[in-house]
Amino acid sequence: MIKCSECGLENMDGLDYCDGCGAKLSAAAPDAAAVAPPPAASEEPASAQPEAAPAAAAEAKSEAEPMVEKPSEAPTGEIVAPPPAAAPAAAAATSAPFKAKLSMVRGGRKGQEFVLENGNNLVGRWDPETGAFPEVDLDADDPEAKISRKHALIRIDDGKITIEDIGSLNGTFVNRQPRLAPGSPVELKGGDEIIIGKTFLKLVIDPIS
Repeated sequence: MIKCSECGLENMDGLDYCDGCGAKLSAAAPDAAAVAPPPAASEEPASAQPEAAPAAAAEAKSEAEPMVEKPSEAPTGEIVAPPPAAAPAAAAATSAPFKAKLSMVRGGRKGQEFVLENGNNLVGRWDPETGAFPEVDLDADDPEAKISRKHALIRIDDGKITIEDIGSLNGTFVNRQPRLAPGSPVELKGGDEIIIGKTFLKLVIDPIS
């Protein structure tokens, strides 16, 4: 099983994307036994190793090693400050200083809007049988089923918006440029046009005052 780092869902081995949130899955860690280092070659018996001349070795070592002065200990009664505490782990997605939404400009329900959440936003068609529960559900706007159930992933994190095709059948396009390569996020900006199937969406960004 592969555990999703975003939502914690246990996914079947072999999947590239989480069935719960659509996030890209990390490859499972290799079996510890498989990566165990080969056994070291057997050492020679101690009796077979040549004996070093104690006096000569000690003298050579003392000449080669530089003198290191030990730090002085704190005076009795002095309070020594404890080491700083470790910083807490960063949140999975940093809140953005804006609100973002997708507005449908062509195909389906023209004028329909989809508010994007901070973090992951799955774009596709709702289908409980395959575990597809997209935040941007285009099932009602896609009578010809040109949109995959798990089509693309829009992520808002640290003030940036990105879109990534997650292996859709008919592809994802931004500003009518060549089809996005699956698994390669592309940064979006306000006014960008996103084409999914026969549905055209426009990214709208409203700053938070």
